Amino acid sequence: MNLIVRESTPADLEAITAIYAENVLNGTGTFEITAPSIDEMTARRAGVLALGLPWLVAESNGVVVGYAYAGPFRSRAAYRFTVEDSIYVLASAHGKGVGRALLNDLIARCQAMGIRQMLGVIGDSANEASIRLHATCGFQPMGAIEGVGWKFERWLDVLFMQRALGTGAVSDPDSPGLPLA
Repeated sequence: MNLIVRESTPADLEAITAIYAENVLNGTGTFEITAPSIDEMTARRAGVLALGLPWLVAESNGVVVGYAYAGPFRSRAAYRFTVEDSIYVLASAHGKGVGRALLNDLIARCQAMGIRQMLGVIGDSANEASIRLHATCGFQPMGAIEGVGWKFERWLDVLFMQRALGTGAVSDPDSPGLPLA
């Protein structure tokens, strides 16, 4: 697969919205039940970009086949060096390295910004593809919260995985971090 990872643009929002809708309606990687509108996805992207965080797309032969972004883990100022990744791939592109390319680029960009920790908050502890992707990219399992989501008429767990960026927590930060409250 000829793959290019790049920063997203407003022109990508239709494809991003469709990819996410597919995941909302058919997958357990997100606990949303109703797919958001393009206006909502536009607002979400704008919020991430306003913090200076990356929102990326993977493109193959001119078609957006996946996207990823880093969002703040929590809104409190003490979390300003920690982000949570989100990665969604078009079903027809699963298993073709799209998620790995997106996550590796996301890690590099966040590390360059001075972010020190990246968390994968994985919906559904049976989501083997996401767990394997994160492990391949250096994330370690940190624990699970059992039965906190109800989707597709069953209880779903949330698995936490973590990857230190740069020196992680072994030295003081050398940047101001995210502009959080």
